[in-house]
Amino acid sequence: MTNETNQSAGSFRLFMKIYRGWRNFRDLFASCLDIDYARKVEIYTQLSTSATLKDVVYWLQILFSAGIATLGLVLNSSAVIIGAMLISPLMAPILSQGLSLATGDLALGVRALVNLFLSTLLGVAFAVVLVALLPFKDVTPEILARTEPNTLDLVIALFSGAIGSIATCRKEKGVVTSIPGVAIAVALMPPLCVIGFGLGYAISLGDWKGIEIAEGGGLLYLTNLVAITFTAMLVFVLLRIDTIKVREAVRDWREKDSESSWWLNQINKIPTLEKARAVRSFSLRLLMILLPLLIIFFPLSSSFSKLRAEITKKQAENRTLQIVRDVWKRYEIDSEGNTRSYLDDLQINETDDKLQIYLRVFDNVPYTPAERAQFINLVGSKLGRKPESISLQLIEIPTSAREDVSPIAKTTPTPATVEQRQAFYLQQINDALSGFRLPPPAILIGYDVTTRSSGATILEMSYLSERRIDDDGEVALREIVRSRLNLPDLGLRLTRVSQDVKSIPFEGPEGRLDTEKLQDLSLAAEELRRHPQLQLRVVLIGDENDNGASEKKKNAILEFFAKSREISEDRIIFSEETESGGSDRFQITVGK
Repeated sequence: MTNETNQSAGSFRLFMKIYRGWRNFRDLFASCLDIDYARKVEIYTQLSTSATLKDVVYWLQILFSAGIATLGLVLNSSAVIIGAMLISPLMAPILSQGLSLATGDLALGVRALVNLFLSTLLGVAFAVVLVALLPFKDVTPEILARTEPNTLDLVIALFSGAIGSIATCRKEKGVVTSIPGVAIAVALMPPLCVIGFGLGYAISLGDWKGIEIAEGGGLLYLTNLVAITFTAMLVFVLLRIDTIKVREAVRDWREKDSESSWWLNQINKIPTLEKARAVRSFSLRLLMILLPLLIIFFPLSSSFSKLRAEITKKQAENRTLQIVRDVWKRYEIDSEGNTRSYLDDLQINETDDKLQIYLRVFDNVPYTPAERAQFINLVGSKLGRKPESISLQLIEIPTSAREDVSPIAKTTPTPATVEQRQAFYLQQINDALSGFRLPPPAILIGYDVTTRSSGATILEMSYLSERRIDDDGEVALREIVRSRLNLPDLGLRLTRVSQDVKSIPFEGPEGRLDTEKLQDLSLAAEELRRHPQLQLRVVLIGDENDNGASEKKKNAILEFFAKSREISEDRIIFSEETESGGSDRFQITVGK
């Protein structure tokens, strides 16, 4: 009897120790965020207000961000899509949903759920209308990138929901519902517009591929929605935001708020909902959000497995390409040590039982059948394949020094793939536009070719300039380019990369980047990522009593580009100036 009593007492002490540790951890977490009673009431009331249906500005933001995101997806413009992410206010009702689950507040939960449903419906409907009205409906890479979410997207959404909730609760920041970093990481509006694009594609073209696109976008949107709600709920539970005093203060606020009172009256009219208001079980609320999270996990894990298989296949393909390229180098030099040829294009098509090699070379001496057979044997020995399983399509382009210009493709040619045709067109354009210049001050930094399903060819030129090329200039350039390429029906699209000088948003003497005003830097980083020849010139303004402030600012900028945008340090050029009343600034330039 004494032993049983001692065991019970020991179990009770262990339970109390765990409970005190949990309370201490929650108190420490709240103190780190400087969350007191007044701040908890403020968070609760402001998030409740953000779930309103009467805010006209909120609905305009949903409408406009959906329009911008849809057009950005159709135009395959990452910069435009980022702009839509920063406008979208969808984080507010999602955080409100997380708060309702953390506190068991049915009225807030219903309001947030209705708000999310109507926001989703409005965004999707507007995207469908836009897509139906557009004369072209190409499935761009930006759209395809949002149709196959995996578990990594779920992890990103979980982290983003946590940081979004914490940033909302921080006293010095106030209620922040559109933090640039969180908005860009989660990207709630683009997958929503992918749903609209897929539906609009299916309705206007009668193509069931649109339904598959809509399903993929819907899965990504639900993943973000559920994951953010879950982590927001955990953060609010850690903060103990539903203490008795807070509940009483919120109850007093609701009695004065007309919209809250209206919702409570509607809930009271439904007996089932009225009974549900009395359910305070945390485990039941946790199950309500964990269940959809687990359901979503299964298709996400399947996509992740597919992604891993594709990466493995790509790695194997890269290894094969490298081996073929290394073997071919032996044939680029003749027996006297002179350059015989150089490789222009190399492509492979590899399956379990067959390897097709496509080579295009410029040479001055044609390759004999014996040399081709020897090349196949060497590749086979390096890859552990039988020579019979390897086919070679060698396209030889004679140079001016070549004497023999007889027909060259001795092997049976295989039909050219889409990639091969695109490579061929790109090579033609590279040759035709060699030395091409845009009118000053515009500087040509790159171009891309798109072949649409209708057969039309679109050439997109990106240029760096302080101002846009006017309409008359565009018409003249279009005619010049068409004449050079001998393509009278070529479509030309000019995309300007701004060379404007813009300020860098630092806050405080510590030289920290202001996370609320990073849109210009984020857009600049996206342009640097798309165009490797660009660089960023940064001018840091200091004074005689700098105390290391310039170095801190420099490190903050380098960290932002390295971690968030994967831009190397050598592409960011820093200089320092002393200027009374001046501000830190940056400008995109062409690298030397």
